[in-house]
Amino acid sequence: MAFQLPYPLCFTLSLPQILTFSTIAQAHNNISLSSFLIAEQDSPFWASPSGDFAFVFQEIVNYEFLLAIWFYKIPERTIVWSANGHDLVRRGSKVELTADGKFMLKDIATGEQVWIADSAGVGVAYTTMLDTGNFVLANQDSRNLWESFDQPTDRILLTQTLNLNIIIFARYAARNYSIERF
Repeated sequence: MAFQLPYPLCFTLSLPQILTFSTIAQAHNNISLSSFLIAEQDSPFWASPSGDFAFVFQEIVNYEFLLAIWFYKIPERTIVWSANGHDLVRRGSKVELTADGKFMLKDIATGEQVWIADSAGVGVAYTTMLDTGNFVLANQDSRNLWESFDQPTDRILLTQTLNLNIIIFARYAARNYSIERF
């Protein structure tokens, strides 16, 4: 006769594993539709759950801002990704996840759309800054529809995987975020 654990004990032994998975799966700070950030000095930002990374407007020169992801917990605030290095925006400009799921940056001075995440707005339910340094647009099923890791700029992060035929961009100079191709 084989030894069998009673049912409640079997359930109890697997419960910590279930709870661990549940905690990992829910460790996101989801940003809902119609949310936005405004470019200003000491801009608010969207942080990863650990606070290691932040999605933020970074002032580069004289009230001109770069939309970026940076290492937040280190004093230098090293930028690891940026969207509009070729076209800085003025103070008061806005990046927004619109009610219809488009994620775009508009310059306040011109009213022009400077940058848009190419997700076609199809099914986007939220955006989030992950602890890996990846900023994603996702649908209701948490499937990534767009991610910053697919458009690397001048930093490759430890957890980042590069796809075939990807183009990597880097800034032109230390304070010039215009892009150069490698």
